Amino acid sequence: MIELLRANELFLLFIVIAIGYAIGRIKIKGNSLGVAAVLFVGLGFGALDPSLKVSDAFFLLGLVIFVYTIGLSNGPAFFKNIKKSGFRDVAFVLGMLTVSGALTIGVHFLFGFEAAVSSGLFAGSTTNTPALAGLLDTISNSGNANTKEMMEDAVIGYSLSYPMGVLGVMIAIMIMQRLLKIDFKKEEYNLRKEYPIGQAVENVTVKITNEALDGITVRDLTNRYRWSVVLGRIKKGDQVSLPNWDTKINLGDRIIIVGTQEELEDAADTLGEIQEEHLSNDRSEYEVRRLFISNPEIAGQTIASLNLPQKYSAVISRVRRGDVDVIANADTVLELGDRIRFVAHRKDAKALSKLFGDSYDALSHINLFSFGLGIALGLLLGMVVIQLPGGIGFTLGFAGGPLIVALILGSLRRTGSIVWTLPYSANLTIRQLGLILLLASIGIKSGHQFFSTIANGGATFMFLGGTIISTFTAIITLWFGYKVVKIPFSFLMGMVANQPAILDFGLAKAGNRLPSYGFTMMFPVALIIKIVYVQIIFAVLG
Repeated sequence: MIELLRANELFLLFIVIAIGYAIGRIKIKGNSLGVAAVLFVGLGFGALDPSLKVSDAFFLLGLVIFVYTIGLSNGPAFFKNIKKSGFRDVAFVLGMLTVSGALTIGVHFLFGFEAAVSSGLFAGSTTNTPALAGLLDTISNSGNANTKEMMEDAVIGYSLSYPMGVLGVMIAIMIMQRLLKIDFKKEEYNLRKEYPIGQAVENVTVKITNEALDGITVRDLTNRYRWSVVLGRIKKGDQVSLPNWDTKINLGDRIIIVGTQEELEDAADTLGEIQEEHLSNDRSEYEVRRLFISNPEIAGQTIASLNLPQKYSAVISRVRRGDVDVIANADTVLELGDRIRFVAHRKDAKALSKLFGDSYDALSHINLFSFGLGIALGLLLGMVVIQLPGGIGFTLGFAGGPLIVALILGSLRRTGSIVWTLPYSANLTIRQLGLILLLASIGIKSGHQFFSTIANGGATFMFLGGTIISTFTAIITLWFGYKVVKIPFSFLMGMVANQPAILDFGLAKAGNRLPSYGFTMMFPVALIIKIVYVQIIFAVLG
């Protein structure tokens, strides 16, 4: 078997991936390692024989693809958050990771670790694979005579601190939830207006009975109340039509409104009475359809910019991205792979289908020109040497360069005819492929040294060091963020969730999807800072 694995590195790589993925799906008390299990299976196979290895090309390919796809999907949220909150949240996560870095340096001197080990502990305690990859990239370009041993030390530090990077944060969340006496239901209620992400999208038919609204136009109604709802079909007598900005609402009209339950109740109380009759069941003249956005010309445009009411009798009510439906509004930006739900007159349905594309086959094709060009630009940026005071120089490397370029291109979405973003499903698929190539390669390369360290009794202090870094960073962050910065605890759980298992734990605790907002909001910021910090820590301690 060893001979077979040694002679065929592709077979070795994919058997590690297959077994690791299968183990990662096993749940114990609701938690699982996920794709991170591929790393640990790789370590196991690498320990079988020191001659087992795979080409560095697999590692670099996986790294670049992984960080680039993350950047593309998080670019809009990254810059939107900076614009919305200024640099408060960025400064907060910078402070959080500075605490983690300070604890890493303290652990380094306390236990007398090598610089590569301590840097690996930082990456592992924050469960950040791109940071580890950036560290390995820095070590490989350092020109040090002991490059191979240093890279193995970094992976060992990462692997031994990774488990407590997950469990330590979960323990911190449970401790601080009790100490701070968090009421998740109350937080959800207080945030319901600004963040209605925990509620399903529904529709009701309302009869207009409010005399104060008789004769008001849809434009004036919308400007007056600012509801987060969409107005669908309106029935005047026996005539059913779709409203536009100039449509007048009169007493006795029946109209469909789409939104979250609370928004619907608020709007219905103002407009009139909810009816047993459902206009949505009337398909005599209007069709309700879901279409895929597969036309590159539509990608990156807002719904308002399409001017649908001027061209068609149609209203977009919802946009489904991934597994989540959100209310469509004028500022909603459409992406490749989105599935929109709209109401349209039968005569316009075919033209709308052509406009949006509605081709699952087209979504399966990746624009390799924009994908390849974006990664190439990222690799060029990664080669630039950044000088810090004191003569310390570092590069963003194969991890940081593509990530930053991807964030910028993802926020731009398109430049002229070039669409930079990927369809949602394609992005997830490519990202998963890159991650498993990365984890399998790292594990196989470092497995022998990893188990040698454990056998020689050198793992205890590394494990303890990782526990100190992860647990105390999370405790300090949760306390300071909630008490001083006044960030809702639901968001904070997402902010400290360095790994999907922690996010799932936070979601279960909160009973809503608010932690996912904190996770998405800060993930790209934290990712960049971790990649930079781990290289700075290595340079300082080295």
